Amino acid sequence: MDSSIIQTIAVYALPVLFAITLHEAAHGYVARMYGDNTAMYAGRITLNPIKHIDPVGTILVPIAILVSSSLMGIGAFLFGWAKPVPVNFGNLRNPKKDIRFVAFAGPGANFVMALLWALSLKLQFVTGLNEPFFAEMAKAGIVVNLVLAALNLLPILPLDGGRILFSFLPSSAAYSFSRTEPYGMIVLIALLMLGILPMFIQPIVSAGLSVLTLLFNF
Repeated sequence: MDSSIIQTIAVYALPVLFAITLHEAAHGYVARMYGDNTAMYAGRITLNPIKHIDPVGTILVPIAILVSSSLMGIGAFLFGWAKPVPVNFGNLRNPKKDIRFVAFAGPGANFVMALLWALSLKLQFVTGLNEPFFAEMAKAGIVVNLVLAALNLLPILPLDGGRILFSFLPSSAAYSFSRTEPYGMIVLIALLMLGILPMFIQPIVSAGLSVLTLLFNF
């Protein structure tokens, strides 16, 4: 394997691992706050990444896409997932309303992690730490988390954005919308294969990068 690809995998490994797994843990934590202990009983409200790793979605698929995108010269691109945290929405105190908070917890965690990676990068500059590897890892952490947050906010079920939209729709419209969930991943993959997905993700990522640049004066 080309040394540049190995280096890219090394740079992205930790940011991707925590971006995906903490996203899921946040869902379980907020669900518990609103009355559902399913994730807690399943041992999924934890910062231990091993509890959230899906061998295919968290490891094999991201590495395969990262390697292939690098080999094709289109830049590092990542796509993956962790084991979904079990949430019984019927246990929430106010299911129709509370689902939006549970759903937003994942992208919210990614926004926080992007902020923390940006802070890490700023501290490296301020302290004069001249270590390119850690600087690149921080940059990767920012981008990975913003992309994952933007992706999950798309108003497509079963993504978090779809669940947020569901919570705001009138009951009859919400029921009709819920019936699209079996086709959501097909739509997402089609958007990805057609090259349309970046058109929806890029504005959120760009806005996030602009905010972080203003906050930390990069």
